[in-house]
Amino acid sequence: MIELERLKSVRLTLNLTQKEFARKIFISSSHYTCLETGRKRLKDLVLDSICQAYNINKKWILTGEGEMFGREPPDVKLEELIDTFKGLNGYFKEYLLDQVRQLDAIQRKEARLKK
Repeated sequence: MIELERLKSVRLTLNLTQKEFARKIFISSSHYTCLETGRKRLKDLVLDSICQAYNINKKWILTGEGEMFGREPPDVKLEELIDTFKGLNGYFKEYLLDQVRQLDAIQRKEARLKK
């Protein structure tokens, strides 16, 4: 049951809901909830999916030994943005890029004012 606590810890570290976490490993949110609460056993196939999707050290999840992530934790929000962006048409891509550039300019201005 200890690995279930580590499973939840991964999700919380990535700041994801159970639904968001489950979506990336292609299982239902109710199935994931059952895994996290111990009502269902964490099978190797799902564990492998979690480790691959979120760059989790399998040894850590099973035993607690080593580091949580194999390398830097993934930027899940960035990955979601990229996946969504790929599906947009050209007009919406340009619009979104313009909005991101404006937000970047605002953030840089605020950072300069704080100095």
